Amino acid sequence: MRVLVTGAAGFIGFHLARRLAERGDEVVGLDNLNDYYDTELKLGRLRAAGIDPAGIAPVRPLASAARPNYRFVKLDLEDRDGLGGLFGAEGFDAVAHLAAQAGVRYSLVNPQAYVASNLAGFVNVIEAARAHQIGHFVYASSASVYGLNESLPFSTRDNVDHPVSLYAASKKSNELVAHCYSHLFGLPTTGLRFFTVYGPWGRPDMAYFLFTKAILAGRPIEVFNFGEMRRDFTYIDDIIEGVVRALDRRPAGDPGWSGRNPDPSRSKAPYRVYNLGNGRAVGLMDLIAAIEKSLGRKAEIKLLPLQPGDVPVTWADTSDIEKDLGYRAQTPVETGIARFIDWYRGYYL
Repeated sequence: MRVLVTGAAGFIGFHLARRLAERGDEVVGLDNLNDYYDTELKLGRLRAAGIDPAGIAPVRPLASAARPNYRFVKLDLEDRDGLGGLFGAEGFDAVAHLAAQAGVRYSLVNPQAYVASNLAGFVNVIEAARAHQIGHFVYASSASVYGLNESLPFSTRDNVDHPVSLYAASKKSNELVAHCYSHLFGLPTTGLRFFTVYGPWGRPDMAYFLFTKAILAGRPIEVFNFGEMRRDFTYIDDIIEGVVRALDRRPAGDPGWSGRNPDPSRSKAPYRVYNLGNGRAVGLMDLIAAIEKSLGRKAEIKLLPLQPGDVPVTWADTSDIEKDLGYRAQTPVETGIARFIDWYRGYYL
C-alpha cells in the first residue's frame, strides 16, 4: 500500500512508519516537529528511521537513507493547501492519522493547542482523505474518552459522553466526525482507542519515563492518587500490531445495526471503533516495582492527590478487536519495562 502516517516523528507514528516500511509499503511520514516535548528526541527517531534532519524542508518529502520506500515531510495539520497538494501528488491508499496534541494535563493550561490540532487539524486531514478518495482512514482515539465511566473493563459499547479533560473531548469529537464522513461519503474509518502506550522511544512526559529519569537522578517520584492507580499499560510492539491489522482490514457497514438500540462502536456506515490495549489493569505501584527491578534501584516516593482531568483506572475490553482482527497483546509489563530501560540506558546514558 501507499500509506500516509501523520505524527511520524512521534512515539507511535515513528514505530508504525518503520514497521510499514519494513514490510514493503510505500510510506510517507508527516510531522510538524512541534516543541510540546524535546524536539531532539523527535529528531532522534527520524535519524533512527534514516532521515537526516539537516535535509528536512517544509512540504518537500525527504527520502530515508535506510529505506527508499520511506519518505518524511514536515507539514502542519493546519496547512490545508499543503495537505491537499501532498494527497494529490502521492495517491495514498490509506491514512494512519496519529498526529495530535497529546497530554491530558497540558489541555488544562493550553486548550487552543487542542482545538487547532485535534479538532481543526483532524477535519483537515479527513477532508483531504475524502476529497482524494482514500480507501481507509485509521485514526488514533484514546482511552481517555471513557471519562467518568465506572463500568470495568471499558467497552466500546459504553457511553462516553462524560469526558473529564479537553483532550478526551477532542478525541471523542474525532470519533463523531469520522462517523459523519463514513455516513455521508462512504469513507471507511477505523478509530483506535489507545490505552497507556509505553516502550522504547516513548514520550518523555509519560509516568514511566519520568519515574525512570527521576530514580536514576536520585530524585523522588511523584505518584498521584496516593498510589491507588491502575492502568492498562500496552507495549508499543503490541500497539503497532493492532494498528497494522486495523489498516489491513477496511470496515464494512453493519446491516443489523439499529438506531433504536445503537451500538456506538459500529454503524450501518463503514465505521468502526476498537479498544487497543493489553486487556489488563496493572497497579501503578506494580509498574514502579518493575522499573526499580530493571534499574536495580529503589524509588523515593512522594504520594499526591489525584490530578484534575485524570481517572483512577483504565482497563480495556479487547474482545471485539480479538474477534474481528485476531489481535491480542503479547507483552507483560515486566518484559516491556525491561526493554524500555535497556533503550533508555543506551540512548541517554
